[in-house]
Amino acid sequence: MSRTRGGGRHLDEDDIRVRARGGSRPRTRTRPKHENAVEGLVTAVDRGRYRCLVEGTRVVAMKARELGRGSIVVGDRVDVVGDLSGLPDTLARIVRVRDRSSVLRRTADDTDPVERIIVANADQLAIVCALADPAPQPRFVDRCLVAAYDAGLSPLLCLTKADLADPGELVQAYEPLGVPYEVLSPEGDLTGLKARLAGRTTVLVGSSGVGKSTLFNRLIPGTDRAVGHVNAVTGRGRHTSTSAVALPFEGGWLIDTPGVRSFGLAHIAPEDIVEGFPDLADLALDCPAGCTHQEDAEDCAVGAALERGEADPARVASLRRLLASREGDTEEEREREREP
Repeated sequence: MSRTRGGGRHLDEDDIRVRARGGSRPRTRTRPKHENAVEGLVTAVDRGRYRCLVEGTRVVAMKARELGRGSIVVGDRVDVVGDLSGLPDTLARIVRVRDRSSVLRRTADDTDPVERIIVANADQLAIVCALADPAPQPRFVDRCLVAAYDAGLSPLLCLTKADLADPGELVQAYEPLGVPYEVLSPEGDLTGLKARLAGRTTVLVGSSGVGKSTLFNRLIPGTDRAVGHVNAVTGRGRHTSTSAVALPFEGGWLIDTPGVRSFGLAHIAPEDIVEGFPDLADLALDCPAGCTHQEDAEDCAVGAALERGEADPARVASLRRLLASREGDTEEEREREREP
């Protein structure tokens, strides 16, 4: 059945339904079957559109409605159907997200119940920490180490701006833990770092202004990730990169992420936070059940080791801060609330 409009062309029922929805062209009734889906890797996410690498071709895709509200993140292995040509203005469709081998997560703070997935399927976390401008942040490094161990990722410490400060103190703090590290300067040789990244899927995480995107651009020339400078008044960096992106590198993948000022661990149980401090976890085995490991905790083996000089005071203090911050009642949390 068809109708005419003002003596013009005939409008069939499909046209009428489309125009009622405000559309400009009818949807095809022939959808690609899911069994014909092709595997792809999500390399970037931008406002509901997903850039995927599918059989060597870069395509843009949307998420199928049947996937619901679940998030798709950089690093996800997905099944894609539709137009896979990669030509301008074409759009494919993600119909499945494959099982993830790892998930790196964080929360906005230690009391926020909402988890934010940073990347999926990485196997190495490169924690980028500046030696100066801004000053080193061992508390942030500790948080990232806990998140790495929880996600099953191997940590790698990248100490940038070695031309501005001596790395000795920070290296001394983490070397006994067996955390591998690379000391880097703006024009320094990257051979050692490249060897650690080759053949692996590595995600770079760091606070704003530590030189993370600058490092990414040096490792993959021509990337042109946005870089910023540190505020001379606050000593903090500006957020420059606004989204995660994955690029192939030396037989693996390198993933840059936006700079963050906080790395909440609300999604990690207290006992798992302790496991993120391997130098203290063995001591904690002798603590009573439910031990808070705080200064006022009775029969705390960690506290006893500290008094005997057998535990690093800075590491114990960091552990105690992380555990206490889950209640949102530490000086660190109050200081964060005062930040502009």
